[in-house]
Amino acid sequence: MSMAAADMGEATSMKEEVFSLKDVSVYYGKNLAVQSVNLPIYKNEITALIGPSGCGKSTILRSLNRMNDLIPGARVTGDVLYHGEDIYGPTVDPVQVRKIIGMVFQKPNPFPKSIYDNIAFGPRTIGMKGNMDEIVENALRSAALWDEVKDRLKDNAFGMSGGQQQRLVIARSIAVNPDVILMDEPCSALDPVSTFKIEDLMNELKEQYTIVIVTHNMQQAARVADRTAFFTVVSDDEAGSRIGTLVEHDETSKIFENPANDKTRDYVTGRFG
Repeated sequence: MSMAAADMGEATSMKEEVFSLKDVSVYYGKNLAVQSVNLPIYKNEITALIGPSGCGKSTILRSLNRMNDLIPGARVTGDVLYHGEDIYGPTVDPVQVRKIIGMVFQKPNPFPKSIYDNIAFGPRTIGMKGNMDEIVENALRSAALWDEVKDRLKDNAFGMSGGQQQRLVIARSIAVNPDVILMDEPCSALDPVSTFKIEDLMNELKEQYTIVIVTHNMQQAARVADRTAFFTVVSDDEAGSRIGTLVEHDETSKIFENPANDKTRDYVTGRFG
């Protein structure tokens, strides 16, 4: 091993793992959707999950806060360790999991309420203590939205632009003091200007939060992610099914410039996918 490689390995070992996925597979009914994923996710970093459609990246993302529990027949095997604790353990409350591990979806989904009440909903629901006006303002400031909406907090959130709505949803997840923010293609429905605002916001937020993002946009992964995991699809001809699998994960610069696996190289250079 070269000195540089040894130094990189030592630096990685010093980072705090927020998640450690060990041999994680996800089934929908009898169908295996994604198989045997082993993946570390580190504190205060942005980890991007990339790969072609149907490769299991969103399925794995949803396994990190037990959103798959809401899908009839879904089942997760292996260990999803969050700060060393299995979040699928028998004593773990999935509602509490989703409080500390927030989710932002592909399409902005504000509640049919005022801007203020969208942010206040979560803190009120869980009985957070503190001045609600301050909680709302702090969340909107953290999402780089306060200056744009401070004079219309009573207006319906549906009157905001798509990009503003997505930042509102991010602010809503921040308001309950999460540890992790999961983002499932958060910019795919947005114009380029709004996309860059969200990307800038992600870079600011990782100072306080750990972020995992699913994106079909490889340029976006290259711009914002500290580490990238590449998934692909393997066909099971006997069963007639397609199974997602993790090919490799590493620092983003290595995935895009010097990947270890030929499948990764073919994907990031546009030869397939």
